[in-house]
Amino acid sequence: MHTQSVKLYSPGFGEARTYLAAGAFILGNLIFPRLCHAFEGGGPTWLPIYFFTLVGAYKYGWRTGLLTALLSPLINAGLFGMPAVHSLPAILLKSVLLAGIAGFVAARTRRANLLTLAVVVLGYQSLGTLGEWILKGDLFLAAQDFRIGIPGMILQIVGGWLAIRYIPLQRD
Repeated sequence: MHTQSVKLYSPGFGEARTYLAAGAFILGNLIFPRLCHAFEGGGPTWLPIYFFTLVGAYKYGWRTGLLTALLSPLINAGLFGMPAVHSLPAILLKSVLLAGIAGFVAARTRRANLLTLAVVVLGYQSLGTLGEWILKGDLFLAAQDFRIGIPGMILQIVGGWLAIRYIPLQRD
């Protein structure tokens, strides 16, 4: 598999660009879910709340990813009622796992390719499903993303790779 290195960043909590980048990714996580929820079943199918968390954590590191992971679902729930409050613990768990795994993989590999993004997506989804099973006590409900959200996972892998590789997110 052809792999190229990409420009990745990891600003600290004391740097303004951490918050500026997180703000941009949170905005993306506000707009994209609204678009997906315009279609019946769009949220569970496309898993839009995770997309910009993946891109932000991979491109800008775990700190930006963590801010995006925590604030996106909370702001969406507060403004739009989606995700529903009863779904927030599982979504927050998966979002934080995604931010941590994406930030870790990006820092370790310093590369973005379809395989590394597939590892990230399958990693946070697998661990998140286990956590959701513990939270809800129902494996069938916990495995919903694997039953319904395969298109969203593919979008995260392919679309995330394209965004990380080709969208200029910062001037050097």
